[in-house]
Amino acid sequence: MKELSVFQLYMLCGLMIVFSSCNSEKNKKMKVELNYPETRKDTTVVDEYFGIKVMDPYRWLEDDNSLQTAEWVKKQNELTFKYLESIPYRNPMKDRLLKIWDYPKMSAPINKSDKYFYYRNDGLQNQSVLYYKETLNGKEIELLDPNLLDKEGGISLSAISVSDDGKYLGYAISKAGSDWQEIFVRDIETKKDLDDRIEWVKFSGISWYNDGFFYSGYPQPEEGEELSGINENCKIYYHKLGTAQSEDEVVYEDSLNPEIGFSAGVTDSKKYLIIVADKTTTGNSLFVKDLKTSHTGVIKIVDNFDNEFQVIGELNDKLYVLTNYNAPRYKMIEINIKNYGVRFWRD
Repeated sequence: MKELSVFQLYMLCGLMIVFSSCNSEKNKKMKVELNYPETRKDTTVVDEYFGIKVMDPYRWLEDDNSLQTAEWVKKQNELTFKYLESIPYRNPMKDRLLKIWDYPKMSAPINKSDKYFYYRNDGLQNQSVLYYKETLNGKEIELLDPNLLDKEGGISLSAISVSDDGKYLGYAISKAGSDWQEIFVRDIETKKDLDDRIEWVKFSGISWYNDGFFYSGYPQPEEGEELSGINENCKIYYHKLGTAQSEDEVVYEDSLNPEIGFSAGVTDSKKYLIIVADKTTTGNSLFVKDLKTSHTGVIKIVDNFDNEFQVIGELNDKLYVLTNYNAPRYKMIEINIKNYGVRFWRD
């Protein structure tokens, strides 16, 4: 079953309350002995912070690839499902929810290069399928079904982007909910993937420019640390179709501040690359690179992380930016790239 939305969680809680009240007598009779498996404590793991020693006896559980952790999870699951399966109203509640959720769903279409792209789900499909039409009332054409990528339905489409000429679909997949992404390119007419494959991508878009695209990537982690290592040294790359990932050009990086993450997008005019840098979930800096002039570097319009800056669009060398700079409820400002000092910003 797919991840529940907030609304579905509220509904689920409500149904549990109703069933609980209706089955109070059954609940009194339902008794399951909960013998929790013993969790080993490792007393040798100690960290020292500012002269204070702090024990971390359960750090061994952070290695989610170890046999010890796998065995611990197995025993915990056995206990959990033994209890859940004893709840008399659990299956009726599940059946009711499945019936409620079993209806066709369709996303709003996105128009790109004279085609309309959208997602559709027949009802209980683990992943929605990507389709397109030549016209709004035209024939529906299936482009990519992520359910075919994994029989368990654990591979999702985390990003899609259609090339400017409408020939290619750049798409990123995520496996089992991981933040790691892999980017592939599909020929829209033939529905076949090209040889291009980009690995070790995270929190990235796919921004087309000329015969390739920009994306955010990280160094390949050490073997065994793919899911537990620290994400550092993010870079903006440019990938040209038909080439190996090892040939991708590094467009921007900041080796002195490895904790900063970067994302990039090309303006509609194809003149500028917008680079957003962030350290946490709030506040970002804002950089711009002129793509039409190869020798120019990156312009740092905002070089701190005190406020939010979201570029909505660009017209005639002016950026239109949504920000909470001196505006707690946000405002739209105009920034002239040729004269970008704060005193020249215009509300």
